[in-house]
Amino acid sequence: MRQDKLNDTICAPATVPGTGAISVIRLSGPDAICIADKVLGGALKGPDGNIVPGNTVKFARAADSEGKPLDDVLAAVFRAPHSYTGEDSVEISCHASPYIAEQFLMLLVAAGARLAEPGEFTRRAFVNGKMDLAQAESVADIIAAGNEASHRLAMMQMRGGFSSELKKMRDELLQLVTLMELELDFSEEDVQFADRTALTALAVRIRDHARRLAESFRAGNAVKNGLPTVITGATNAGKSTLLNTLLGEERAIVSEQHGTTRDTIEECLNIDGMLFRFIDTAGLRESAGNIEKKGIERTFEKIGSASVVLAVMDVSSPFRRLSESFKAIVGHVDFKAQKLMLLMNKADLYASGDEGGFSSELMERLARIYDRLQALLPEGVRIVKDVPVIPLSAKMSFGTDELRSALADYMRSMLGDPDSVLVTNVRHADALRATAEALDRAIKGLSDGLPTDLVSQDIREAIHHLGEITGEISTEEVLGEVFRGFCIGK
Repeated sequence: MRQDKLNDTICAPATVPGTGAISVIRLSGPDAICIADKVLGGALKGPDGNIVPGNTVKFARAADSEGKPLDDVLAAVFRAPHSYTGEDSVEISCHASPYIAEQFLMLLVAAGARLAEPGEFTRRAFVNGKMDLAQAESVADIIAAGNEASHRLAMMQMRGGFSSELKKMRDELLQLVTLMELELDFSEEDVQFADRTALTALAVRIRDHARRLAESFRAGNAVKNGLPTVITGATNAGKSTLLNTLLGEERAIVSEQHGTTRDTIEECLNIDGMLFRFIDTAGLRESAGNIEKKGIERTFEKIGSASVVLAVMDVSSPFRRLSESFKAIVGHVDFKAQKLMLLMNKADLYASGDEGGFSSELMERLARIYDRLQALLPEGVRIVKDVPVIPLSAKMSFGTDELRSALADYMRSMLGDPDSVLVTNVRHADALRATAEALDRAIKGLSDGLPTDLVSQDIREAIHHLGEITGEISTEEVLGEVFRGFCIGK
C-alpha cells in the first residue's frame, strides 16, 4: 500500500448487511467527521455550530442523493487518538438493509471518502501505534474464533500477552549486544563490558524459551483449527458408528460389509469449549483391493499427522486380528508427540445383564487382550498408564462420555496454564525457530572464542527475527500478506 493512501479517509461496512437488526458503516481518516456530518445533514454539529466532541453518539435522519428519506441512524464520533485506528472515526448504525448500507457507502464516497481495502482499518491501527503486528493478527483470530479456547488465546494475544514476552526477550538481547559492540570501540585497550559467562547463560535461556514457544504452535494450531483426532482400527471395529455417535448424526455409512469406508471423513466437534477435528479412516485389513489399499495408505498418513489416535478394537474379535491391527497402528504413532487411546468397542456384547456394568467374562478377556497388546508397544510405554483404555459401545452410546472427558483432559494438558502463551500463527513459529537457530550459532561462537563482531552479528539476527513478529522489523510484502486475509470492514 502506498504511504499516501494512509492519508485518505476510508469507509466500509463493519457488519454483514441483512444478517441482523442493524448494520454498522465505519469511517476513518482525517476528514471522517466532516464527511459524515455532510452526509448526515449537519447532525454532528452541536447547538453552537461546532462538531461535537469525541465519544458522542448523535441521532440523524439521513437522506439519499436526491434528498429522499433514507434511514434514521445513530452516529458514534471518536476523536484521534482515542479510536480503534488512532484517527478521527465515525461509526454509523443503520437498519440492516443491503440497499441502505450500499446507499450510505455511495454517499460517503461521493463526499470524499474511498472504500477501504481488506484489513485497512486494523493496518492503520498498527501504523498509528495502537497495536503491534502480532496483536493486529490476533484481531482476525478473534473474529474467526469458533470455540472458547481459541477465543481465549486470541484475546490474550490481542491484549499483548505474547508481545510482552517477545519485547522482554528482545530488550535483554539488545542491552547485551550493545555492550558487546561498545567493546569494539575499545578493542586496543582489551576491555570487556559484557561478561561472556552471563551472556552465554542469557542466550541459552532465550534460545530455549524461543524453542518452547515455537513448539507450542502444535497445541496453538490445534486450538485454533481443531485438534486432529484420527479414528482407526480394523474393518468393522465400529469406527464409523463411533463417529456418528459422537456427532449425533448419521455422518458416515455403517454396514456389516467390510471395507465400506474407502476414504477419510472429517468433522469438527466442540467438547467443553474446545474444538476437535475427528477423522474417520478406512479400516485396516490385509485382503484389501486396490482402491481400499489406497484408502489404508491414507489412513496411515492421517495417523502420522494426528495429535490423538483413537485405536478402535472389537473386543469380540480373535486375538490374532486384534494384534495385527494394533501392531499396524503402533508402527505409525510417534509416542513423544502423539497420544494413543485404546477404545475397546462392542463391550455391550459382554454386559452383566440387569445389574449393569462389566461382566467377569469381559474383564477376563480385556486382561488377556492387554497382555497381548502390551508386547507390541515400544519400551517404556504402558497400557492404561500411557495409553488410556476406554471400554465402550459406540452402538449403544455407552462409554462415549468417558471418551469425551479423556479427550478434553488431554487438550487441557496441551494448553497448560490458562495464562500461558501459545503460538497460533505459522509466521510467528517460523520466526521463533529462526531466532533459536541464530542464538545457537551465537552460543557456539562464544564457546569457540569467536571475535565479538561475529557473535554480535548472530545476536543481531535473533533480535531481527523477534522484531519481525511484532512488526518492529517489517516490509511492505509482509504487511500486505498479513492484512490481505482480513475482512473489508476490519
